[in-house]
Amino acid sequence: MTSRIAELERLIEPIAEALGYALVRVRLSGAMRPVLQIMAERADGMMDVDDCAKLSHAISAAFEEDDPIESEYVLEVSSPGIDRPLTRRRDYDAYAGHEAKLELKYPLEGRKRIRGTLKGLKGEDIVVETDLGPEKGRGELCVPYVSIGEAKLVLTDDLIEHDLKRRKAAEKRAAKPE
Repeated sequence: MTSRIAELERLIEPIAEALGYALVRVRLSGAMRPVLQIMAERADGMMDVDDCAKLSHAISAAFEEDDPIESEYVLEVSSPGIDRPLTRRRDYDAYAGHEAKLELKYPLEGRKRIRGTLKGLKGEDIVVETDLGPEKGRGELCVPYVSIGEAKLVLTDDLIEHDLKRRKAAEKRAAKPE
């Protein structure tokens, strides 16, 4: 399935980039009637309903010509949302200071799930401030990027405030005459 997703990403990414969007995540789920879920965002981190429709139409048109999914499927295009998935290395720096949940592919120090505050990147690792256990207390854990199966931000008041500031800044830029 991973190679299938990579193939779909290779097809979708140039379409998204041509329209000014960056892919956040591509997922294909379901067997009877597969769902192709695409999360994308503009350079300012926003993605509204019109953006989703624009990208959806472009992907649909491209897939009409060269249908990479043999069966009938459902296409869903959305924004990553406030408590977004963290799918790219740069996400861990961009959201440093915010709380996240990480699901690991294999255990690290006996743990497959980690919840803590992102501290950013350190070489090939993601640094997370988390509870290290009763004897060690709270500290930093270096998680190899390649060991992360899934990760997403945790919805907190700070994250909501961060998102509101980002939205206001994007609105100001959009309203500014060129």
